[in-house]
Parts: sequence; structure tokens; C-alpha cells
Amino acid sequence: MADETPFRKRRPWRRHGHQAQQDGIGGTGPAEGGHASAERSAAPPDHSGGSDDERGRSASLEVAGAAALPDLAAQQEQQDRADPTTGGRLHAVKRGVRKSGESAKALAAQLADRIIDTAPRVPVRDLATLRRQFPGLGPEELADKLVTGACRGTATVGAGIGAAAMMPVPPAMLAELAAEVTGVAAIEMKLVAELHEVYGLRPPGNLGQRSTAYLTSWTEERGIDVTRPTTLNAALGGQMKRELRQQIMKRMARNLPNLIPFMIGAAVGATMNRRDTRKLADRVRDDLRKQQIPWDRLPALPPLEQPLNPAELPKEIEGP
Repeated sequence: MADETPFRKRRPWRRHGHQAQQDGIGGTGPAEGGHASAERSAAPPDHSGGSDDERGRSASLEVAGAAALPDLAAQQEQQDRADPTTGGRLHAVKRGVRKSGESAKALAAQLADRIIDTAPRVPVRDLATLRRQFPGLGPEELADKLVTGACRGTATVGAGIGAAAMMPVPPAMLAELAAEVTGVAAIEMKLVAELHEVYGLRPPGNLGQRSTAYLTSWTEERGIDVTRPTTLNAALGGQMKRELRQQIMKRMARNLPNLIPFMIGAAVGATMNRRDTRKLADRVRDDLRKQQIPWDRLPALPPLEQPLNPAELPKEIEGP
């Protein structure tokens, strides 16, 4: 046995696979019929979907990720129940704010419908009537008189609502706010219509068409351009109602200080309404001056038809 290789000097590995078959060595390799089983045993284990003795079946990443995502709503509910003094209070505040926003939007939609119904009932004086009531005044002096009367009227409405809110009653606050917005809108629409008469820019059409044009002018806070048919034939479609609701929401937000109790809201309401009405009048007059038609060049216009059931407005805006 001298020519045999000692055991400790044998190579501690053996070659498998394709190389061992080519060399024809490695007597401890598999038999001729067992090549496939040897290759399978030598290949690395496949963990894609099969089973492993130690790790088991590998899970899908998508399922694992979905399972790892927390249910935020359930966690919030559990936190609210576990700590009612902090989590529950915060949840109640959030719910109250959400419900208040929904109530404000619903109220704005109701007020928009009410103002649309009120617009044709607003009594408007034509130019001949205004010149008889304010004799000897030019267009700018007459417009100043109309703005002063409208500011007095809206200030009266604001003071009245503020006085009614002297002792705060939460259920009545929204009704008081709605009454103020509706009353101020009627006074300002009357002012817008009569300013168009003073500057010689009466929109054509019947009572309903003119009321729609004046309502558009009040909503967008601009004068009507009689040369553009789109400003005259403005239908009360979805966009118009959205703009009207946005205008009402702005007015409601600005009028919230009017509900301050102990007569403070009365003074605040009168001041803010007077300021807002004058600002609206300035914007409308700036637009109308660009297209003003002098009185001596105005064609003879028929008297304005008056509504059968006119809306009640403060006496301050009628003048002498």
C-alpha cells in the first residue's frame, strides 16, 4: 500500500456537476443514472414559493405590506376610548368643526336661493324718478347721495342684528346672521341697480332679466358691461350659484363679529356694513364711469316696472 495516497493527504473536497463528469474522476460521485439527483442536491435551495425546513413558506411582500399598514381610524377610536379626556375631546372638536362647516355650506345654499327669489322683488327707481327726488344734482352728486343712503341702510341692519344678539342664544345666531345677509344683499342690489340708472347703463330686458344682471353685478362686485352680451344674459346656472354661495360665505364670515353680545356687536355690525357697502359702490362706480353715457345723450327710456310684492327695505335708503 505504499503507492496509495495517505488519507490525511487526500483532497477534502470533490468536484460535482459538469466538471466532474468531464474529468471522469471523483469515484465517490453519483452513479451514471443519478446525475439529475446530484445536480438538484448541489443547486441552491429555491425559496420563491416552496417550503423550507427551517423558514417555512416565504410570504408575499404585497400581503405583508398590506398587513403591516395600521388602521388609523381604528387606532384613533381606541385612543379616544382609552383616554377620553384628551383623545375623545380632540375627536369631538374635529367632529364639531366638520359639522359646523357642513351647516355653513347648507345655510349658504339656502341663502343663495332666498336672495335669488328676493332679487326681482327689490324696488328700483329709474333715472327720471331719481332726478325728481334729488333736483339740481349731477350724476356724481346723485350717485354720492345713493351711496350715502345705502350705507345708512346697511348700518341700520347691522346695528339691529347686533342689538338682537345682545344676549347670545346659540340656536338663534344662524337665523340672525341669515337675516342680516339677506337684508344687506337687498339694499346693495337696489344701490347697484340705481347706479346703473344714474350712469345711463340700464341693461335691456324685462324685470327678471335685469334682476339677474343686477344680481350678477352684486355677486362679482363689478359694473355691468352693456357691450358684452355675456354679462347681460347671465343665467343662474351652476357657476353663477357657486359664485353667489362664495360671496355669501364671505359675507357671513365678515359678519360674525356682529353677534358679539352686550351691544358690542351692534356697533361693530354698523361700522362693518357701512364700510363693505361703500367698498362695493366704489368698485361698481369705477366700472360704470368707463362706459358712462351723459344724460343729454340718453334716449328716452320707459319707466321701470315695479314688482307686485316689493321687498321691505329701510327708509334711510329712499332719501328725501
